[in-house]
Amino acid sequence: MFDTNVLLAAFLTEGICAKLLSRARKRHFDLFLCPHILKEFRQVLGKKFLGTQDEIDSAEALLLEAGSVSAAPEFAAPDICRDPDDNHVLAGARAASTDYLVTGDLDLLILGHFEGIQIISPRDFEARMAD
Repeated sequence: MFDTNVLLAAFLTEGICAKLLSRARKRHFDLFLCPHILKEFRQVLGKKFLGTQDEIDSAEALLLEAGSVSAAPEFAAPDICRDPDDNHVLAGARAASTDYLVTGDLDLLILGHFEGIQIISPRDFEARMAD
């Protein structure tokens, strides 16, 4: 699962995150998307980056082509992060039963893992994919 910041970077830059999204589209790994992250992605793309509705819809369509949306979490989000939104990201990763949560968010990265899910940076995930 990619956090919102990774998805945004994939669309807004030509770096590692774009490369990872390309790998997901080629099915080098299974990418799970949670409803919370998709909603946040749409909001930030529209408000902060002034994306038009068509641009936002096109970006989301590419994400949905690259990955599959997991079910909404059945249980309450854990309360372990300084930023309450990050707790929802952890709940989404748990609901998807994903192996990795890829993020650039230091509040999540500092955890290292959550219920068997490894929390790693895009650079570290790319290094694992290159092996």
